[in-house]
Amino acid sequence: MSPSHSTSAPAEGDVLKDVCDAVLWLATSIVHHANRIRPNPTGMKVGGHQASSASMVAIMTSLWFEQLQAADRVAVKPHASPVLHAVNYLLGELDEKYLPTLREFGGLQSYPSRSKDPDPVDYSTGSVGIGATAPVWGAYARRYLDNGFATTGAGRQYSLVGDAELDEGAVWEAILDPTVQYLGEIVWIVDMNRQSLDRVVPNIAAGRLESMFSAAGWQVLTVRFGRLLEELFTRSGGASLRRRILDMPNPEYQRLLRCTATELRERLPGTESDAHDIALLLADLDDSTLLAAIRNLGGHDLDSLREAYAGIDDTRPTVIIAYTIKGYGLPIEGHPQNHSSLLSDEQYAALADRLGKDTTQPWLTFADDSPAGRLCSAVAERLHRARPNATAPPTVPTDLGRTPPAVSTTQAALGRALLDLSRDAPNVAARVVTVSPDVSSSTNLAGWLNKVGVWSTTERRNWFDDDRDTIMHWREKPTGQHVELGIAETNLVGLISELGATWSRWGEPLFPIGVLYDPFVERALEPWSYGIYAGGQSILVGTPSGVTLASEGGAHQSIKTPSIGLEQPGCVSFEPAFAVEVEWILLDCLSRLGRPEGSSSYLRLSTRPVRQDLAAIPVDPAARERRRRHVTAGGYVLRDRDDPDVTLVTMGAMVTETLTAADRLARMGVAAEVVCVTSPGLLYEALQARRGLGGGPSWILDHILPADRAVPMVTVLDGHPHTLTFLATVNQVPVRTLGVSSFGQVGSLEAVYAHHGIDAASIIRAAMDVKH
Repeated sequence: MSPSHSTSAPAEGDVLKDVCDAVLWLATSIVHHANRIRPNPTGMKVGGHQASSASMVAIMTSLWFEQLQAADRVAVKPHASPVLHAVNYLLGELDEKYLPTLREFGGLQSYPSRSKDPDPVDYSTGSVGIGATAPVWGAYARRYLDNGFATTGAGRQYSLVGDAELDEGAVWEAILDPTVQYLGEIVWIVDMNRQSLDRVVPNIAAGRLESMFSAAGWQVLTVRFGRLLEELFTRSGGASLRRRILDMPNPEYQRLLRCTATELRERLPGTESDAHDIALLLADLDDSTLLAAIRNLGGHDLDSLREAYAGIDDTRPTVIIAYTIKGYGLPIEGHPQNHSSLLSDEQYAALADRLGKDTTQPWLTFADDSPAGRLCSAVAERLHRARPNATAPPTVPTDLGRTPPAVSTTQAALGRALLDLSRDAPNVAARVVTVSPDVSSSTNLAGWLNKVGVWSTTERRNWFDDDRDTIMHWREKPTGQHVELGIAETNLVGLISELGATWSRWGEPLFPIGVLYDPFVERALEPWSYGIYAGGQSILVGTPSGVTLASEGGAHQSIKTPSIGLEQPGCVSFEPAFAVEVEWILLDCLSRLGRPEGSSSYLRLSTRPVRQDLAAIPVDPAARERRRRHVTAGGYVLRDRDDPDVTLVTMGAMVTETLTAADRLARMGVAAEVVCVTSPGLLYEALQARRGLGGGPSWILDHILPADRAVPMVTVLDGHPHTLTFLATVNQVPVRTLGVSSFGQVGSLEAVYAHHGIDAASIIRAAMDVKH
């Protein structure tokens, strides 16, 4: 064990066992009260997971009460949330009034939540696989901060993982990330109870899991048996008994847990040649010892767990595979359908009798002067964390004043804006960290990457630094500001979510920006959404986007992402049309990060070259500022008409076709006003506020869609048309919505636009139809 992590002196066995029993009782009671005692007039299921909690009781009790230090962080498997609340209650971190409120409005959440639970939660979990990997990215974020912003301490990052959770691909994407093997503070503890929601899993191959972790550079510690079984294995016939238990299928072992002592003596020896030796060994055991022995797995044995924790190698990540029984210590233990089972009132009373508890006073805890009470007080003092001193995020400028090239793309504008930021506002740029999954060059980040370098745990030589033909310089060092991951979008959003939570964990804000191909935003959406839910604030950039990426074909043409940005809670979405808008929007998004009232943002960018003079940016500073305010509020009038016949509403790359259509309509005697939408989400919030359904500002609607200029409307975007349909309800006007609602086609830009009906000719036809 490295000197960076100390361990508390072991508690006396009986005292820690008393605490363990109390945790089991409280966790079970929290679920029991929510389902059996609290009034439920609707009859709807409340739920909870008594069996999944019970399998974790010894693991979590030994971890909290003997191992954890104040700088450590723990992600608790979702279904063990009652255990976490029980532990926090014993440590004085949760008021008793919350214990009866599991899954009640304003009470304890279904799964651990940093932002919604009333007691300390290090990582939100609940989405299978995502919470488990969060401490991996938390380790990244902590190390990044330590290289220039703060001293965060040397705490471990623990994940308590259910074995079925290892089925998730997101878990293995994180495990296999090449940098993870150097992060020795990562410790995973796998609750190997061999049951999923529906059944006993027949073929959980622990040996294969061990090999997979080991191949990824992890230390593997397996805690199979407790001290009682290990002692029996040393007796005559013990080797045969060990082989018999190891070789039997999971369902057979689980069935033995439901047997009486007499049935065990018949079934456990098996039918092999050494069955007689096993039977003789069992004959020497009384019934209570035999029943205890078959249940004596390592994940429930405090001594075995203590030994495993002591063996952790802090120079590389560690996984402890702890064998457990689902429902351990409860009447439902080992039953194949116990995942969501609830103890009956009779079973609950029997548990109280066995543990010496009172069903009428379930929340009684230890006397302060009792050995267990003193242990709780000492642990609470050891684990107390002082609230970090919060560093205020630097003030982000609103306009860098650059003039974009004559023809540019919004994708290229992102890289230029970051470089301009590093020159004009270095204190802001210093907190920017970009992340991409092997697409830095193809998303125009090369210039930024050359300037700030690539983050690495150690400095590595760039063997191409003297190659004149190499344009992008890969300088890896601990002070780099760009993190390059493998092609795993789930890892990217997990990392930017944790980088975006440093302001609340350690008091130091960072400005994380993740860049990926827009078609893959959907792949990354669920973990990113969960990161936002957990309090991570970040900017996600999807580029290139839409069927504008015509030559790549349908698989690389995003359709649904504009509406995803509109609908994602805790996120403001933008799709700029011009380069200067990228700068303004990026700065606005940065100003939302690293603060309690902050939010995440999603930018949808394009590789479509656009003439920048079409933006008609005002020269007068006051008029320019007015345009900027409108852009960051959700939209602006790009072409106004005194007496319009139709309003053309466009977004992003479609601005060229829309303006072309407006010019052609004008030659036909049809006055077309053009409104450029930069954020459907902000406009929708403005509309809701106008209707009294939100507290945000609504002034932008009066500027871009005033009631006295209400005329029929055509909306067009490179994405699903329903994204902008709601705008017709602002003034209740007829509307034609153009966009992409079928899988894309490969081809020229003109052919693909015409195929989907978003070319200039289609816009003109829609305008003529809607105004008549």
